[in-house]
Amino acid sequence: MLEKFERYPLTFGPTQIEKLSRLSEHLGGDVELYAKREDCNSGLAFGGNKIRKLEYIVPDAIASGADTLVTIGGVQSNHTRQVAAVAAKIGMKCRLVQETWVPFEDAVYDRVGNILMSRVMGAEIELVDEGFDIGIRESWERALEDVKDKGGTPYPIPAGASVHKYGGLGFVGFAEEVRVQEAELGFQFDYVVVCTVTGSTHAGMVVGFAKDGRARNVIGIDASCTPEQTHRQVLDIAQKTAELVELGQDVTAEDVVLKTEYAYPVYGVPSEETNDAIRLCARLEGMMTDPVYEGKSAQGMIDLVKQGFFPQGSKVLYAHLGGVPAINGYSYIYRNG
Repeated sequence: MLEKFERYPLTFGPTQIEKLSRLSEHLGGDVELYAKREDCNSGLAFGGNKIRKLEYIVPDAIASGADTLVTIGGVQSNHTRQVAAVAAKIGMKCRLVQETWVPFEDAVYDRVGNILMSRVMGAEIELVDEGFDIGIRESWERALEDVKDKGGTPYPIPAGASVHKYGGLGFVGFAEEVRVQEAELGFQFDYVVVCTVTGSTHAGMVVGFAKDGRARNVIGIDASCTPEQTHRQVLDIAQKTAELVELGQDVTAEDVVLKTEYAYPVYGVPSEETNDAIRLCARLEGMMTDPVYEGKSAQGMIDLVKQGFFPQGSKVLYAHLGGVPAINGYSYIYRNG
């Protein structure tokens, strides 16, 4: 579905799928859990799911004649860190707007993890005291104008690269990659579990797996705590992406499955259950997850297994999207493990 789109290679290639044997056994052994390791997809500042998206956005940025990538996220944004890395790789400047999306206080929250790496990579960072929202932000629009006023040529990348016209393509590619790997493995996954916030990762998967009738087998775990807005945005991105890749079928609201029980207490703040899931994955599989995104999607997957949501014998693929550097901003929670 992606043959007509230019791709700028930023990843190592297809990401590995590993069986989570000990976690599966711990949860009763009735469901086989696997992880596709998007967190290990690139050498660019620890990689992550945004690198896969940016492979389809960078050609447009280069063609536009831009000299500065301009994007936005929270203080511990994985997305802004990945954009900073890509900017360094392709020889562009980087302007990051980092808003106070997360009501979390740790003594080093704004000095470690993602934002530390972005600074080391030379990004210009503007800290803005504004609350969380997955929509287009005025602070980002002001930053774009500021780059222009200073003689630069900005290229706009919205939060999570999500509402960008090519934002969903990378995870259409994810689905196509999974199909190739399924042929090698000799079986097909019954479900794919993915964290959902700004929406294009989930949306791209919906479109990609719609090709073989599995759109509704993509189970989004909401971590935004704004589920209605998030569902609308995933659906909008999926519909636009489906048209772009000429899917040849409609994507409906029912195709976007979003489990909303795990985002509490608020975006970016882990619950005790999230922390339990982080520790469980780490201690059984050596697989680190973060308190903002992957910890919550792991929590959701674990709870769904316990509830019997997945029929006995199901093979479930957990999309590990990266983001572990953010855990450094929550060091007090995990000071004793």
